[in-house]
Amino acid sequence: MNMIEVENLTKRFGSFTAVDHVSFQVKKGEIFGFLGPNGAGKTTTIRMLCTLLRPTEGTAAVAGFDILKQPDKVREHIGLVAEKLILYEQLTAAENLTLFGRLNNLPEKEIKQGIEKWLNRLHMEQWRNNQTGTFSTGMKQRINIARALLHHPDVLVLDEPTLGLDPQTTRAIHEFILELSQEEITILLTTHDMNEAESLSNEIAIIDQAKIVAVDTPKNLKRVVSNGDTAVIDIEVANLNETMLFSLKKMENVASAVETEPYNLRIHMKGDNAASAIVGAIAAEGGQIRAINTVEPNLEDVFLHFTGREMRDKSTGKVAPSQRSLWRRRSSRVR
Repeated sequence: MNMIEVENLTKRFGSFTAVDHVSFQVKKGEIFGFLGPNGAGKTTTIRMLCTLLRPTEGTAAVAGFDILKQPDKVREHIGLVAEKLILYEQLTAAENLTLFGRLNNLPEKEIKQGIEKWLNRLHMEQWRNNQTGTFSTGMKQRINIARALLHHPDVLVLDEPTLGLDPQTTRAIHEFILELSQEEITILLTTHDMNEAESLSNEIAIIDQAKIVAVDTPKNLKRVVSNGDTAVIDIEVANLNETMLFSLKKMENVASAVETEPYNLRIHMKGDNAASAIVGAIAAEGGQIRAINTVEPNLEDVFLHFTGREMRDKSTGKVAPSQRSLWRRRSSRVR
């Protein structure tokens, strides 16, 4: 059974297309990762599915209800944890949850039971009578999640739920998300964190520049890169320059080549003897190779494979440190 069905969903703001004919389905109890860089269209898609934004074209149903024809029913069956915290900092944790429970027209008994249940499960019970304005960002996010679950939704929408959180809180929220999935709560998770998407999601849709470029399980998506005559290598070049990088990108043996950090190349190569040809081309340009790593493909490589570029944070233009460290895992170093 599909709890979310999206067909050709599109949103335009004037001449700008924020979401371009997006289609996907999410099964009951599944964690569906919506992965892409900042500005790719993830949040706009979420706002349409939550009936906060009207699509320009296309259709979608959440928990069996049409987002255009039955928006009130859709809201009854979803819980939204938006990127921006939805809390009143002058109120205590319990007061916030009571307020939002009443706004959802929940009976007082159900509100009290929900507060007890979710504060306990999110390990926030001892702070129930503290003002949320005194909480850390991670504590606020736990109350934010409790608020979204108070009315027992069938679908929980998490928009960048661990953005800006410390590793310990992030790990705790990840564990909680997996628990909810086991209880057959369907979860739509937007993120630009590769580790988060891969460790949590049953299926992943990769969105870039308003379009979905791939949808499948993490395992199958990585298999696309590793199958056939393709492979991924990191090459550290002491004197890497733009001319050298430009020459590599023109090579028949190179599917894509990007500088992931100063003097370090990430290359998708193809064909027999591709590595030798690439090393020869670097040497011909006067390059001094310090090390070559053969790398097990990950989701960043999937993104490179489908888009020809790395998934940079568009606000900074830099690759997240967590991704650089991930790229170096399970590699063999050759001097």
